[in-house]
Amino acid sequence: MNPFTYKDGVLHAEGVSLQAIAAEVGTPFYCYSTAALVANYRAYAGAFAGQDAGVCYALKANSNLAVVRTLAQQGAGADVVSEGEMRRALAAGVSADRIVFSGVGKTREEMRAALEAGIYQLNVESVPELEALSEVASSLGVEAPIAIRVNPDVDAKTHAKIATGKKENKFGIDWDHAREVYARAAALPGIKPLGIAVHIGSQLTDLAPFRAAFERVVELLHALRADGIDIQRLDLGGGIGIRYRDETPPDLNEYAGMVRSITGNLGCHVTLEPGRALVGNAGILVSKVVYLKHGLARRFLIVDAAMNDLIRPSLYDAYHAIKPVAEPAPDVEPVTVDVVGPVCESGDTFALQRPLPPLAADDLVAFCSAGAYGAVMASTYNTRPLAPEVLVNGDAFAVIRPRPTIEDLLGMDRVPEWLGK
Repeated sequence: MNPFTYKDGVLHAEGVSLQAIAAEVGTPFYCYSTAALVANYRAYAGAFAGQDAGVCYALKANSNLAVVRTLAQQGAGADVVSEGEMRRALAAGVSADRIVFSGVGKTREEMRAALEAGIYQLNVESVPELEALSEVASSLGVEAPIAIRVNPDVDAKTHAKIATGKKENKFGIDWDHAREVYARAAALPGIKPLGIAVHIGSQLTDLAPFRAAFERVVELLHALRADGIDIQRLDLGGGIGIRYRDETPPDLNEYAGMVRSITGNLGCHVTLEPGRALVGNAGILVSKVVYLKHGLARRFLIVDAAMNDLIRPSLYDAYHAIKPVAEPAPDVEPVTVDVVGPVCESGDTFALQRPLPPLAADDLVAFCSAGAYGAVMASTYNTRPLAPEVLVNGDAFAVIRPRPTIEDLLGMDRVPEWLGK
């Protein structure tokens, strides 16, 4: 569904005018749609209805408490990669037995916190991590329920910075050594190997890499069971893409059908960990035009959002559609512009030579499909306060993370006494 549509000549989020939100909270700001979050979750979970499967939302995509709680109230568990994300999930109402802890660099302190919370599963990604977890679990007198993340050496055919399943990637246990690592896990005190985990990347728009990876997982499952290791769980990760420009994401029912065909007769509980697929198109970033600058051969549309607010274009060369908040006339001739921010970096560029309706200072624009990896990756570079986040529900909206003041940012620093006052 698309919750961001024009009504009476103004772009709305559900029933709320973006102009009205801008007048109250200022720009730039993130805006999320409750209706889209709910619809996305229900579509994902509904596709797997009838399977022994659970959906654990990947908090790294968007960890705002209100967003996580919205999904938790629909039945979502959580996939987390830090103690902070785990605590966010718990604070948002996700029960500990619906939380999976992933990531290559868990500290002993994080392991202890996860075990004390009683989470569903830790996904182990290296032998040193496995041995550290054994020590922590043994010191607590508990068994750690684990899956080992295996690297199936499958090319996800996505951007190099979000591909995670090939041999040269840092994630997971190399395929050729997986069985011996499971044997090591089974022999260690405090470790209960129950599952196999795999995640080959993000923003996948083809089912073929998923199928290749999942079939390799099943091959490993049979080998492990033959070794006497009782595999009961399969964690198949996330990675389903969304439409930013002209992509054609996989049909969820086809994806779920493929999972059923590969895993349905194994007697395993399956965990899915979507992130972007649930929140990506449920959010936008609204910004204001500061200047239209004319160069010798190019026009620059300078907006008040910047790479510190939305880093995806700079980091991944990512495309985000840009819409004027005031609906343009149907016959208006577009103008080709570079859309840039005010940060002192040449990389602070959202779009190059993008055809847009004529825009002027103080006009509002919306960067579409910004609900995933937007606010959660933001920084205060150039001492720019973080953009506030707003959640819309029908005709109502609430600020779910306020914009800090510059004084708030200055107050985070401490000047040592020897520098004086």
